Amino acid sequence: MTIPVYIQIHNDMKQKIENEKWLVGTKIPSERKLAEHYDVSRMTLRQAVQALIDEGLLRREIGSGTFVTSKKVQEHMSGISSFTDTMISQGKTPSSKTLSYKIIEPTFKEAEVLELAPNERVLRMERLRYGNQIPICLETTTVSANLVKEMSQEDVTSSLYRSLEQQMGLIPVGAKQYISAILASDPTAELLKIKTGDPILKLKQISYFKNQKPFEFVETQYVAERFEFYLNQ
Repeated sequence: MTIPVYIQIHNDMKQKIENEKWLVGTKIPSERKLAEHYDVSRMTLRQAVQALIDEGLLRREIGSGTFVTSKKVQEHMSGISSFTDTMISQGKTPSSKTLSYKIIEPTFKEAEVLELAPNERVLRMERLRYGNQIPICLETTTVSANLVKEMSQEDVTSSLYRSLEQQMGLIPVGAKQYISAILASDPTAELLKIKTGDPILKLKQISYFKNQKPFEFVETQYVAERFEFYLNQ
């Protein structure tokens, strides 16, 4: 059985990445140069590159080119873990950029999900989350303002779960998660450094403490080519 040419190119390029001839973070040669190197049309070359992007080994940056990345970040859908711990467990350096941080009145949805008392306010923060300085997701987190009133903004934004455990002895033990597929809007695409209309995995999560009290409502938009969920059955 003859292996399609684009698959042969894909395999050769993948080997370059795995053998670290192309290091993580480096820009690969242009489409024109690669097509000349493999003596194929640019369309055939593009198929090979797209396959590597789909696998999470390459990423495109608008106006900059195509770069080597690591494999997709994976999160197991059984149990609960923080973004920080997920990154560390896969050998990546986590970081965040806080886009907004406000103590405000909750929406009806937030008050209902978090089972808030009347007139109780919430902290709503929006963060851009990175793994090895590559944007992975855009995250909006809402918690009761009373829960974090003794914490600094730095403690909350760096790793909420770790701060809850270390400062208050509170450990998240479970969550309800809802996943849908959407397309990136202009503002989201710009923040995540992808194209408008690229696929996004949207996660809605309600997190609980041991007493089954919901404490966190999160809406996260993950870059589909950089992140995947998996489930063992």
